Amino acid sequence: MTDSGPQHAAPAAPAPIEDVHVDPTPDDIDRATAPEPTGHDAVDEVTASLAQLDGLPVDEHVAVFESAHDRLRAVLASGGAPSAPTA
Repeated sequence: MTDSGPQHAAPAAPAPIEDVHVDPTPDDIDRATAPEPTGHDAVDEVTASLAQLDGLPVDEHVAVFESAHDRLRAVLASGGAPSAPTA
């Protein structure tokens, strides 16, 4: 009888991972979508305006982002000073 060396067992298959689905609570959704206040009213107004994206078709999102970008640039250009409200 010839010894063919140590016998190795095949590794065990990993245990299956169960799919777990957890629905977010309304509090989770509010935290995920509500912008965190910056303390600068003009900036907070712009970030809050992005909430309208939820109700718009995706092809209209660009205009909303461009408007927000323009308004944020204006805040930066003013050195952060409050600007006159626009009607």
